[in-house]
Formats: sequence, structure tokens, C-alpha cells
Amino acid sequence: MLFHEKENTHVTQVTLRVMDLKQSIKFYTNMIGFQIWNQSDGAVYLSAGEERPLLVLEEDKDVKPPNRKATGLYHFALLLPEKADLADLVKHLTRNNIQVASADHLVSEAIYFSDPDGNGIEVYIDRPSSLWEWFGSEVKMAVDPLDIEELFRFETNAGWMGLPDRTVMGHIHLHVSDLEKAKQFYCEGLGFDLVSRLGGEALFISSANYHHHIGLNTWKGADAPPAGDQEAGLKWFDIHFPQDHSRKEAMDRIRRMGAAVDEHEGVIYTLDPSKNRIRLLV
Repeated sequence: MLFHEKENTHVTQVTLRVMDLKQSIKFYTNMIGFQIWNQSDGAVYLSAGEERPLLVLEEDKDVKPPNRKATGLYHFALLLPEKADLADLVKHLTRNNIQVASADHLVSEAIYFSDPDGNGIEVYIDRPSSLWEWFGSEVKMAVDPLDIEELFRFETNAGWMGLPDRTVMGHIHLHVSDLEKAKQFYCEGLGFDLVSRLGGEALFISSANYHHHIGLNTWKGADAPPAGDQEAGLKWFDIHFPQDHSRKEAMDRIRRMGAAVDEHEGVIYTLDPSKNRIRLLV
């Protein structure tokens, strides 16, 4: 997973508020194949093996159903190491009556579905980066039909055995209220590069010439309101910086843009212009 190593700036972990922790644990372990890395009364940390957790689920007795018109999570995306993994997962989900959509993005092959709270989930594999087409600083992406029949040629006799050890948090895709402000914050502020556009309503940004570590869209409408603090959905996501000085430089840039940057128990927090909360880690 070349583009998700510590030398690159990338998304590492997503934290969600959920309405029913027991139900969510069952879904994420049985349907997707996460392992429980750690658990407390109100939270569970989920991993794809012995490495640090990729997903955190937190339950709050006062949490409310998500506002479907607000900014926040569109989906988080798990990157699998092999095509056979994706084929086995698709078979597993369909056998368990999980409604699955799919797409061929040229740079990747992906499936989409939702958790019990309606949080969007993408699971995908990358095509070799040598096959990606670049036009200047932008990579060619599309939303073409996925060849499911061809995918199933890679399924294994063993079937889905859970998330492989080398699974990573591939990217996150966010609903935002203003694309230009989001681009300024993430690119000029945090230091990502703009690498693709989808019409005038979606941008894709990355580091190290990846096809995207973060997607941004205004599909809920320009000026969509932020989600409330007690609504189910995205609580925050983590961005890893390769060095402390690169994080400090990013913090200084977004402060000059007027973003709040706070420290709590040694962790740096900020908000993007659409009030999506981020932890900035090294």
C-alpha cells in the first residue's frame, strides 16, 4: 500500500457515532470482517489484524438519527490488497442480502453499501498505478460499470475470511457546503494536491500522486448545514503527517485562514470550513 505509508500524508482512521453499538459491532464484524482491537462500555476499536484500528464506533445514549441534508460523511473507503479479496467479499455480502452498488473508476474497482445507521462504506482495490492515466497534474477517473462477471473469476474456494491484514483506510469522501473553501483548506492549508474533478460538484485530492486520499462534494447542495454534535455519523477522522514539522506548517497555514486549531490531551483538532472535524496526527 505504497500511498498509505508513514512517509505520505493520508487518512488513517475514522470515528463514527452510532445509535446502537451492539448492532453496529455485529454488522462490522460479521458482514465486513473487522476484528475487535479494543472495547469499552461505549466504544469499540476495529482493526483488520494486529495493527492499529482503522475504525472506531462510539455510542452515546443521546445520539439522534443523522440529518440526511447536512454535511459530513459520504463514505469511508477500505482498500483491500488483492482482487480476490474483493470478489470474496462481494459474494459474502450478497449471500447475506446486503444491497451492494459497484463502479469501475479506471484507477480502482469499488463496491458501495451502508451500515445500520446509513453511513456510506466503500471497499475497493487499486489498479497498478502504472496503468493510471495522468493529464498534467490530474488523473483520469470515471464512474463506469464494474465487470462483476470478470471479478468473480478471482473468487477463492475458501471464500471471505474477514479483512486481510494489509487492509488500510484508503480514503474518505465528505459532503461539504462550499467546494472552493474546502479546496483552499485542504490544498493550500493542509498541503494536499488537487488531482481530479467530477463536473463542478466534486474534487479529489491526495499526496504523493495517489488518485485520492480525500473526496469532497456538494451533492447535498451548496450551503448545506453542518451535522449536529449529537447526530449519528462522522465524529472525526484522522490525517497522518509524516513529520512533526510538516504538521506544524499545516497548522500555521490553516490558522492564518481562520480555522480553529485546538489541542486536547496531546491531540490536535481542527474543523474544515463545513465543520467536519479532523485530528492531525504524526
